[in-house]
Amino acid sequence: MQFQVTEIEFDFTDDAFDNPEEFCYSDACDLTDEIIGSFWEAEDSDDLIKEITSMVGWCIKSIDYRHVLNN
Repeated sequence: MQFQVTEIEFDFTDDAFDNPEEFCYSDACDLTDEIIGSFWEAEDSDDLIKEITSMVGWCIKSIDYRHVLNN
């Protein structure tokens, strides 16, 4: 199935987020903006979350998406 992410919130409560040399608020906004609107291949919604988490390295607090139907 193909999904398009319409909203996402990551859990940026890791130590790296508290260290501006490693990851800052601007980086968090950029990452969120990059994922919103993106298309993903996944088996189901759980797989979608696993795919995104493994790619970006941050856990997801909430996500909204739409199924993309093939013609």
